Amino acid sequence: MSFKSIFLSALFLLSIHLAQAQRYSQGYNYLGITGGVVLFDLNTSDLSTKSETGFMFGFTTRGAFYNDFDLIYGISFVSSRLSVEGKSPSGKVEEIGYTIQGAQLNFLGSYNVVVNHLSFEFGPILDIHGKMKLDKNEFENHIISGHESITAKSIQDISMFDIRLAGGATVGMKHFRLSAQYHYGFLNVLNGLNDKDLGKDNFKGNTSTIVVAATVYF
Repeated sequence: MSFKSIFLSALFLLSIHLAQAQRYSQGYNYLGITGGVVLFDLNTSDLSTKSETGFMFGFTTRGAFYNDFDLIYGISFVSSRLSVEGKSPSGKVEEIGYTIQGAQLNFLGSYNVVVNHLSFEFGPILDIHGKMKLDKNEFENHIISGHESITAKSIQDISMFDIRLAGGATVGMKHFRLSAQYHYGFLNVLNGLNDKDLGKDNFKGNTSTIVVAATVYF
């Protein structure tokens, strides 16, 4: 999936996000810009992975919903990174870096412990992303650890969709908040490799992500 496709998909998701946000304009309805760091990894027994640091930025809307509850709609562009252990043709063990770029649409419920200062968020995230792209072409022919013939290049075409459950907390002031969330992916994002005739047809992996971000509301 190309970055252009991801971008067009993100624009479509953004149009849905803005349309839905207008439905909850009573009380307060803040439009914000958010950005932060992403610690991404895969829960899998098929690859030896290591979490790496990426980044995210996007737009979000927080609106009063009912009593102590808010609704949050958001769309983010995310660049996630991770390393996979592999061996060079000479047998040297190395960490092979990959980057995954994509767009996410979230729809979260928020319980306000202290309005405008402390809240807990939870809800689903739709993730649309491209392939797990090698950071350096020089690793293309490295053999992935735990396998005899699967190369670093051959595991790039992972599944393009994921559905994640997010949970976390937000602290701050009315127009500036800091947040920390954990996202768990329910879909098998390595399923795209099962059609690649790699000599193995039961790849399985779920995403595991920590996001620490800052948001400015207007």
